[in-house]
Amino acid sequence: MTSPRVEIDLGKIQANARYLVRRLGTRGISVTGVTKAVCGHPDIVGAMLDGGVTSLADARIANLFRMRTAGITCPISMIRAPLLNEMEDVVRWCDASYNTEMDTILELGAAAQKLITSHDVILMIEMGDMREGILPENINDYAARVIATPGVTLKGIAANFACMRNVAPTDRDLARLSRLATQVEGACGPIIELVSGGGSANLTWALGQGSTGRVNNLRLGEAILLGTDPVTGQPITGLHTDAFALIAEVIETRLKPSSLPTRSIAPELGMLKLVRNDDLRARTILAVGQQDTDTSGLALPSGYRFIGATSDHTVIDTAKSAVPVGSEMKIGMNYSALMRAMSAPDVAKTVYGKQKMNGSADNREAHPFLTLV
Repeated sequence: MTSPRVEIDLGKIQANARYLVRRLGTRGISVTGVTKAVCGHPDIVGAMLDGGVTSLADARIANLFRMRTAGITCPISMIRAPLLNEMEDVVRWCDASYNTEMDTILELGAAAQKLITSHDVILMIEMGDMREGILPENINDYAARVIATPGVTLKGIAANFACMRNVAPTDRDLARLSRLATQVEGACGPIIELVSGGGSANLTWALGQGSTGRVNNLRLGEAILLGTDPVTGQPITGLHTDAFALIAEVIETRLKPSSLPTRSIAPELGMLKLVRNDDLRARTILAVGQQDTDTSGLALPSGYRFIGATSDHTVIDTAKSAVPVGSEMKIGMNYSALMRAMSAPDVAKTVYGKQKMNGSADNREAHPFLTLV
């Protein structure tokens, strides 16, 4: 089978989605599945939907098109502010989009009128992450202008946490978001249907004992896909953390000293005699590199150590064990590594664990994996 490749267990993704939908449902919070890290892969999207997710969000037109043409009909939102040259596509493929700029919203309204439809707008509010967002003191004015714009409807408000600053939100942050929703309603009239409180970093808050206030939605990607907390990187209790694995082939394995003698170019050190390090260790090279994934985000098998990577090689220390050339290594990935691997054209994607969306079962071949991560 082709290597490098990402192997994807759809059953575990479905189970993660089901667990989160059920737990958050008891707190009055719906789940929007964020698909950007997997490029809108239809089989993975299908697993999320099978797990009870009822809406999706992505950041790229190509991913949205991929999902729609694969037969995905549930509500989908554009999670990144749309580009001015893609307005008609956003209106055509998305039910809603997250926005911060009135120029963009006016263009969306014009595109919606041209296509004889209406487009929902969710206003992003800056709550401290310092990425995108309208300042809270300006939200009433923006909401009023959206309401007055033909072709669009104000659906709700949203906030982002732990994307730029890697700081989890507090009870106070989410309570403030709730107050802003009530404030907008008081100033502008229409009911704020959606109050989206953030993403996977919000789960500790959402699954706690405190009040959730007006927050009735979370946008979850990493938690569903990898079962980990974006802030701490730690596993989330009750979730699978091994739904994805990167498979790479060994192309060289050799015992080498841990360091080789080098010659100094400094004249004053010319007479220095360098002592060779005879502590031989096995160095293994994998046929995968920075072009394929974020190599700093790989979780190697126990006892192995990352040494370095170039565009198409990853070098690891396998201690005293010389791994056979041609064998395959199964490697875990964090969110950054997953995102890069899923978008890399030379990394194959293999799904298993349930029927694929096209109705054909995936017959996975057996491979001599070294270990499971």
